[in-house]
Amino acid sequence: MMLVPFCVFIYIRKYRIFPGEEKNRNVCSCKEETLYGFFCVWIKKNFPKGIFHVQPHILVKRGEDMKGKDDFVRIFATGIREILQKIDVDFEKLQEIRLRVDKPLLITCAGREYFVSVKGRLSTREADGYMVQKKELLETMEYIANYSLYAFEDELKQGFITIQGGHRVGIAGKIIMDGERIKSVKYISFINVRLSHQIKGCATDVLPYVIQGDEICHTLIISPPRCGKTTLLMDLIRQLSTGTSYFQGSTIGVVDERSEIGGAYLGVPQNDLGIRTDVLDCCPKAEGMMMLVRSMSPRIIAVDEIGDYEDIHAIESVIHCGCKLLATVHGSSIEDVKRKPLLQKLVLERVFERYIILHNYKQIGKVKEIFDERGTRLYDKEVFSC
Repeated sequence: MMLVPFCVFIYIRKYRIFPGEEKNRNVCSCKEETLYGFFCVWIKKNFPKGIFHVQPHILVKRGEDMKGKDDFVRIFATGIREILQKIDVDFEKLQEIRLRVDKPLLITCAGREYFVSVKGRLSTREADGYMVQKKELLETMEYIANYSLYAFEDELKQGFITIQGGHRVGIAGKIIMDGERIKSVKYISFINVRLSHQIKGCATDVLPYVIQGDEICHTLIISPPRCGKTTLLMDLIRQLSTGTSYFQGSTIGVVDERSEIGGAYLGVPQNDLGIRTDVLDCCPKAEGMMMLVRSMSPRIIAVDEIGDYEDIHAIESVIHCGCKLLATVHGSSIEDVKRKPLLQKLVLERVFERYIILHNYKQIGKVKEIFDERGTRLYDKEVFSC
C-alpha cells in the first residue's frame, strides 16, 4: 500500500515538479500533474493536517506562462481566486489587484478603481467589496513564494517579488531592521499585485522623434505614476534593439533595478526587449550603468526612474563614455524636473536631447508633448497612446 505513493513521490522529486524546487518551478506535463494530484489526495487522507502542505493547483503546464488570466489567478488563495475568475473584465486592461487584511478586495482596471463582490461583480461602493481575511493573504503569500519565503529573502527586502510573467507583487507589513538596513518583512498584511502588460508597437510613432539620422537622442520620459512610462520605455528598447525599416538595431544595456522593464523571472526577462538587449536585473542603477559600460559595450543604456545623486553621477559618466541614454522620471512637465535639484543640472546643461511628457487624461499612456534640449516644442497633440 505504501509502495505506490512512495514511487509517485520519488518520480515527482526526480522531475523537479514539487513546489519549492528552483529548477522548472511550477512546470509540469499533464501526466506529471495527474501523478502529483494523486499524491496530494493520498497525503490528505493518510496524514494529519499540517504535516505536509501540498497544493496541485499552482502547477502550470509545460510551455505556458502566467500571461493569461486563468494561469495568473492561481497565485491567489482559493476563495479570492474563485472570485477573480468570475470578474468580467478585459485582462489586458487589468492593472492592479490589492489585498489588505480585513479590507475590501480592490482592482484597478483601465485607470479606474473598483471593489469586487463575492460574486465577482465590480462596484464603486465599499459595502459591496469582499472582505479579505488574514488567512487568505497568508495563503496567497505561500503560493507566490512556493512555500519558501526564505528563498525570496533578498526580494522581500526591496518590498516586492517578481513572479513568472513579469508581474510584480508588492508587499507591506512589519519591517525588521538590522542596524540601518532592512533585514526582512514579517506580518505581511498588504499585497499589491501589479500586472505586467507589454504593448508592442506603442512607441512606433515616438521613434522618429528619438532617432536623428543614424544616432539616438538622449531621451527622458516624464510621467506621473501609472501613466505608461515604463511601457513606453519597454517598447522603445525593443524596437531600437531589434531595428526598424529605417534604423539598424543597436546593442542596448538595461539596468532593471525593480524588475519592471524586463520582468525577469529566475534571471530570464519575461518581456520582449529585443534581440540585442542585455539586462542587469535587481541591480542598483548607478553601479549597473558602469558595469554595463565595462562589460557589455552597449551603444544605448536604458534605466527607469532616475533621481538619486548616484544616478546623476553615473549618467554623466555614461554620456562621457559615448553611450546614449534612455531614462524615465516622475513628473508632469519639464518645470517639474527643473524643481528637483539633482535633475535641474542635467536640464540646464542640456544633457537630454528629447523630453517625452505623458499624461493619463481620458486614456493611460497619452503622449502630451515632446521637447528638444532647448525647450522647443516638437509635438503637442494627443494622438499617441500606449
